[in-house]
Amino acid sequence: MVTAQAPDINSEVLTAIVSRIFAIEGVTLGSPQQGFAMRYIGHLYGEDSAAAYDQLAEALRPYNLTPLFRVEKDRQVIILVNGLLKTRPSNPWVNVLLFVLTVISVLIVGGYYSATVDPFANGFTLNGVIDLVLGGLPYGISLMAILAAHEFGHYLAGRFHKTQVTLPYFLPMPFPGSFGTLGAFINMKEPPKNRRILLDIGIAGPLAGLVVAIPVLLIGLSLSNLNHLPTITDQGASFQLEGNSLLYLASKLVVFHQLLPAPVSYGNVSPIFYWVRYFFTGKPLPFGGTDVFLNPIAWAGWVGILVTALNLIPAGQLDGGHMLFVLLGTRRARQILPIILGLLVLLGFVWSGWWLWAALIFLLGRVYAEPLDQITTLDPKRKALAVLAIVIFFLVFTPVPLIYYFGA
Repeated sequence: MVTAQAPDINSEVLTAIVSRIFAIEGVTLGSPQQGFAMRYIGHLYGEDSAAAYDQLAEALRPYNLTPLFRVEKDRQVIILVNGLLKTRPSNPWVNVLLFVLTVISVLIVGGYYSATVDPFANGFTLNGVIDLVLGGLPYGISLMAILAAHEFGHYLAGRFHKTQVTLPYFLPMPFPGSFGTLGAFINMKEPPKNRRILLDIGIAGPLAGLVVAIPVLLIGLSLSNLNHLPTITDQGASFQLEGNSLLYLASKLVVFHQLLPAPVSYGNVSPIFYWVRYFFTGKPLPFGGTDVFLNPIAWAGWVGILVTALNLIPAGQLDGGHMLFVLLGTRRARQILPIILGLLVLLGFVWSGWWLWAALIFLLGRVYAEPLDQITTLDPKRKALAVLAIVIFFLVFTPVPLIYYFGA
């Protein structure tokens, strides 16, 4: 938040300060109603715009002014706005409370996932609670490790760049049949200085999360067993299948040396056509085929991969939205948004949950993080990282996250 009004100051003094790093071609005097003190059109001396921003920001600090670097119609613009960026301290006890509640939530859900019988079949007892918690430890510890790695990746990257960010807010969801959590998030309490810093903060989460999620998934798969799915003739048979991302398919191939779930037969279609159709639609259901029955640790790894994919959807304030913005800018990112929404709506016909995501992104995903300095572009290494994030998105995206069958 920008606070502290600038004192009255001669515009010639400001112009002299700006002219140290900027060849001025035009000047506009602003007003409180216009939201800025001075506006300059021209071009920066030299190529190191990030260093130029730091130099100007430091020179203007005694005057309680904050510079904004912008590009308007291919022309460089410097805008001086009244006030300095100051953030209010957040209450860490909120983060601690949500973390504790989320740990409890995932332990409950993990306990029910692991249980072969209802721990409270004979009533609510202390032994039942202990059994539930102990049974939920493999899933709970694994999933919380993935989520914590993801969020603290963001947090530590923010602190490294001296950008004020909150501690992670974990979101509990203690309902059997859910994942035990809606994930987690952090807030940037101030705009990032430039695109390079925004990229570093945005990509640190998915990379750190995957560093934990992939080993968790592989270890969990190695502890899981292959078994046959019910046939279509089995009375009262019902089951849930987890969807496939390319990474998840590859992980099962590494551990079990086959693509799963393996159907009894490909029928009269080629294996390639079968798998492309199944990957994007979850159909036909592989009745009587072979699939992996996930160990709780593997289930946590799969959930962690899914959470990474959801965060990398290239829209708005999601991690993927940051990647799209730093690569293409606000205008092009907004032009791509309708395409993303359209694809999510189409995917909603094979998994209805995508309609909810489309609605959320339509309502909340049209705002992008705007850095103070939008003149500084990505260096080659960071461009490669942004492209890597997009590649990772396609590797972890699951078109049909969950597939249900309820027998008659």
